Amino acid sequence: MTYTIYGMLRSGAFSTEAALAEAGADYTFENISLDKNEQKGAAYLALNPSGKIPALRLPEGAVVTESLAILLIVAERFPEAQLLPPERSAARAQALRWLAFMACEIYPFVEISDYPERFVAAGEQAEALREKARARIRSNLLVIEREIAEPWFLKDKFSVLDIYAAMFTRWRGTIGKAWLSSGHIPKLLALADRLSTRERIAPVWQRHYGKD
Repeated sequence: MTYTIYGMLRSGAFSTEAALAEAGADYTFENISLDKNEQKGAAYLALNPSGKIPALRLPEGAVVTESLAILLIVAERFPEAQLLPPERSAARAQALRWLAFMACEIYPFVEISDYPERFVAAGEQAEALREKARARIRSNLLVIEREIAEPWFLKDKFSVLDIYAAMFTRWRGTIGKAWLSSGHIPKLLALADRLSTRERIAPVWQRHYGKD
């Protein structure tokens, strides 16, 4: 039973691929080039009418979109991988809380930072909006930084929270390379380093980020 990821290296598709790899699932990766605007082509829009990546085709044929939903589905389908804490546990509640926080309070501002001209006129307005979006992302990453228990987000228990949180540390063009390297989020950066060497995720990390 093979899953198909539709996405692009260094994009949000990393979290989907890392979760499937950690679960030991069989999957293929279909490249959808944002540079070539392929996410707006008819073929991809038939899969995801919103024209965004990633998307995941399940083995039975259904397509799932939205990275948070994808991570929850992978965790649900591979309970033996323990990608989330046990159901009805306090840790599970916190995992869902912070996954939702990142999906709602960080992820939406990525598009604004990367493509401000989609929302306002190009030029000074777009640059001002980009800076506003970056400030919002940075502020919420500081919230995440304070919540990390170490060595993983949920102390000694690895989960998909770690995959999702670590992904943001590599979006330097979005957030600002200087800010990310200026000591604001040391716990989050250390978490990303640990994730990059995790046995099943390390090859995925290398594919997406190389030595970055």
